[in-house]
Parts: sequence; structure tokens; C-alpha cells
Amino acid sequence: MPHGHLARNAGLVALLAIVLAALAASFRFALVYRVRAGFPRRNPPTATPDLVGLPWVNVMIPRPDGPPLPGWWMPAPSASAMGSLTVAAAPAVVLVHGWESARDKVLPHALVLNAIGISVLAFDVRGHGENPEEALPLSVGEYAADTQAAVRWLRSRPSGEVGRIGIVGHSMGAAGSLVAAARLPDVAAVVAIAAPAGPSRLTRQTFRLVNLPIPDVVAWPLAWLTTRVYLRPRGHTIGAVSAGRAVREIGAPVLLVHGTDDGVVPVEDVLRLARARRRALPAAVTEVLVIDGGRHSWLYELPPFRVGVARFLARHLGGPLAPAVAGALAETVRAVRPPEAERLAAVDAEPGGLSSLLGLFRTPRTRPGREPGGPRPS
Repeated sequence: MPHGHLARNAGLVALLAIVLAALAASFRFALVYRVRAGFPRRNPPTATPDLVGLPWVNVMIPRPDGPPLPGWWMPAPSASAMGSLTVAAAPAVVLVHGWESARDKVLPHALVLNAIGISVLAFDVRGHGENPEEALPLSVGEYAADTQAAVRWLRSRPSGEVGRIGIVGHSMGAAGSLVAAARLPDVAAVVAIAAPAGPSRLTRQTFRLVNLPIPDVVAWPLAWLTTRVYLRPRGHTIGAVSAGRAVREIGAPVLLVHGTDDGVVPVEDVLRLARARRRALPAAVTEVLVIDGGRHSWLYELPPFRVGVARFLARHLGGPLAPAVAGALAETVRAVRPPEAERLAAVDAEPGGLSSLLGLFRTPRTRPGREPGGPRPS
């Protein structure tokens, strides 16, 4: 064989070896990422609705694929008590917390909603709060399924107790709320606060949050692969858990809210979601509320947020108050954050930079009953 052919074949073999090594390293990265990022640290509630002076009842929300979810049912004041005789059944909202949070962290939202005549159901998403640890990684898919279970619980209430139903979610809970609403045609309104526009974009953002030194030309395809590996144990596809796809399928009015100074989910995500929805459903109600100076958490402390959300829900859920009255009342509510720092807790322990990147190739400590890559569905 001529020397040129030998050299060319040797070059192709070397190139193939490099490609295979890169693919193996990428797959290894994705497996370890799944173990390290897929299992939230549980933070059981440390307060009850008594903290904000709301009436409440402990409830358990059935779900078809596991143990029931603990929650609080916080009924609104009667319409007559609020000076209105026009509403027989108060509207109700499902409040969906974010990653590594719990139902006590949404109490400031509940306080505002209750003040404008809306009943509230807050619950712990599986793997969070008082729920046991999950054996498989959690994603927007599980947030959506548990939100659907909460809506079903509201529908099961006695006749005349619950009127129109809405969903309000934050961060991962916002993405889950949008995906759930796309599957629930009778939901009357959705408020998505600081929602990530898609799972691959969120994975890429987590690389940035821990300062992994990966250039975009590598980071984006790596994020796509990592997301697919992350979702595989529960059988999800990227599209099925994408808020960007879900907003194109929701017939109900949607309010997309984001803070300009969000350090976890970039504010560009809300614009991406709004564009996708308006292109697909130009006749649907799509409202965008960008809060100047707002961060990822605690937006309820800012009056423009409370006013905007209250007006939107009063308009589309048909509560006892007119939208302008509801907004004015919400502005006066003293909603205060729990004492904790803004963070994405899944990356808190990361040293950042090259140390984090190298750490993703070390053999992780296995979680009880699981191999490093996690179990695969049967």
C-alpha cells in the first residue's frame, strides 16, 4: 500500500479515536451530572400558614405513581365577607414551589392571593419538603405530574367550594406549571415566575453558574447530550418537559414574569417564551411582566409584581374583586421573604472553575440502592 494511503488511514484512525474518546468523556460527564444534580436536598417546612395568619387544613394529595403529597388547603374568605355577593365559589390557585424548596416558601404568595379572595393549595413536590427521597432524578416532568395531581385534588372538592382554577409556579415549578397546563384544558389561568425556557438551556446555565470552563462550541452540544441522559431514567424526552413547547399549546391566559436581575435563570428566557407563544397562538392571552431590579426569588416583595399578578388572576379567574380593586389591595399586603439567601442550591457545593469540571469525571459516591448512573426504567 502506498505510503500516502497508510498515512491517511492512520490519520483517520487517530481522528476516530479522538471522536470516540470525546463521546465517552461526554457520556461520563452526563452520567455524573445526573447523579449530582438530579436529587434535591430536602428542606421540610419550618413554618405553617399560621406564620402569615391564614386559615389552613393539612391535606394529602393522591398521585397515581407514588405516595400522596403533603399540602395545605387555605380557603379564601367568603365572597360576602369581602363585600361581594357575585361569586358563589371562590377561585382557587395551585402554588408550585421551586427546586429544593417546599410549601412554606410560597406562603407570601398565598397571603396575597387570599387577600384578594382566592383560595390556595400549596404542596410539596415529590422529593422535596416532607416527601421521601426519590430513587430517580427529578425534572420538570415530575413537577408537571405533581401539579396535575394538585389540580385534580381541587376538582374533587365538594360542589360550590371551588370556582375557576389557576396555577402559579416559580422557577422549576413555573416550568412544571406550564407543562401541566398544556395537559389540562380546563385550567383558567397560569402565572409562570422565572421559568427556564427549556431543559437544555437550563443545563447550559448550570454550567455557567459553577463557572465550568467550557466554550460555547462545546458547552451547547454537551448540554443537549447531558439533558437527554438526565431525562432517560424516567423516560422523558426533551420536548415533553420543555416550557418552550408547552407555552405553544396552552389555550388559557398566561402571564410570564421575570426579574431583570435574575442571577439563576436569565431574563432572556421570558422573552423567548413569550415569542414562542405569540407565534404559535397569536389570539391567546399572553402577558409579560418584567420587574425592574427583580431577582430570581422574592419578587412578591415588590409592589409591581403583586399588583400585576393580582390584576391578572382577578381578571381571568373571576374572583370577588374587580382587577383594579384586587391590584390595589395586593399592593398593600406585606409579603416578606423567609430568611434565606438567593441561590440555586444544586450548585452550592461546587468549588467552580476547573475544579468542578475535573470533579465531574471522578467516580461519585453512590446514593443508597443506586449505581453511579442511576437505575434505568424497566
